[in-house]
Amino acid sequence: MAPLYQQIKQALRDEIDAGRFDPAEPFVTQREVCERFGVSSITAVRALNDLVAEGVLVRRRGVGTFVAPVRRRAARSGAIACIVNGLHGLRGAHLTNILAAAEDVCAGAGYQLVLQNSADSTEREEGAVRRALQYGVDGILLYPVQGRAHPEVFAEVRRRRVPLVMIDRYRPDVPTDAVVADNTDLGLQLTAQLIAAGHERIATLWGETECTSVTDRQAGHLQALRAAGLPIRPDLTALRPYEPLDEKGRLALLAGLLGTPEPPTVLLCANGYVLAMVAHDLGLLGLRVPDDVQLACMDDSGPYETLPLAGEAVLPSAELGRRATELLLERITGPAAPPQQLVLPVRLGERRTAGVR
Repeated sequence: MAPLYQQIKQALRDEIDAGRFDPAEPFVTQREVCERFGVSSITAVRALNDLVAEGVLVRRRGVGTFVAPVRRRAARSGAIACIVNGLHGLRGAHLTNILAAAEDVCAGAGYQLVLQNSADSTEREEGAVRRALQYGVDGILLYPVQGRAHPEVFAEVRRRRVPLVMIDRYRPDVPTDAVVADNTDLGLQLTAQLIAAGHERIATLWGETECTSVTDRQAGHLQALRAAGLPIRPDLTALRPYEPLDEKGRLALLAGLLGTPEPPTVLLCANGYVLAMVAHDLGLLGLRVPDDVQLACMDDSGPYETLPLAGEAVLPSAELGRRATELLLERITGPAAPPQQLVLPVRLGERRTAGVR
């Protein structure tokens, strides 16, 4: 049987590994160890001193003893997992710029960025996170899929104290760090610009509908309509998934919108991919942009940047990647701290078409 101090040390270490102690709060004292385990102060001191020597606990002069961050208790792997939703090309330059900036920061700090694609699959995302934990990465950057799947895997990340930072969107049900664009302001500013150009009937067309980057943009869009005293028309403002529809469904949706007595004068597209599909589909319907209907885009218009757009937002893509990776490195090397959400400003691009004709 192991000596008594080793048994106590192991019991405390098991509880630490199970996440039962908050690294931001002082650890149990020598006296508390004595009372709990019924041992002498000599035995309690030896158990605690060993945990400090092994890097499991850290003493802060004048403050007390605390659970050390995981990265101080184990050799660092030098690897950061980057799990992204969209390597199949739907996010174009936005995702490319995020990844390039993240890689630059990692390289400068001596870390390897290990890229994994969740491909819009909650199962693949869960598997990627579990593999990252299994391989012992120092931290995780996550561009999450939409929805609220597998909360248990994020609980496991927290239990193991592996730093995780979400990029571009956040999970309201997961208390973790996130770096996002100000999507509410994006929706508000872009809609206000369209209204100022004379558009009073604006139809929104979306790709994903269950992620915060979208719901926040919709909230800003509605806020701008209310501020201008315009009616909220559910047929124009609904979270309408356009991208998943087949061609027949998309053409029917457009024909229905544009065939009403008071049709929209501009179609506000969620992203460059939706914009490309809408432009293509309008051509199939024999409609011309901007003569018959105008288009606007909530982020980079990608390969359709030559289209005459009524409005376009510019996302801080590279800044998202840079700030998220810097925050993750802070979590890896610094003391434990409460999660935070960094919100980066957006700007509008130049209009490439006149107002309502």
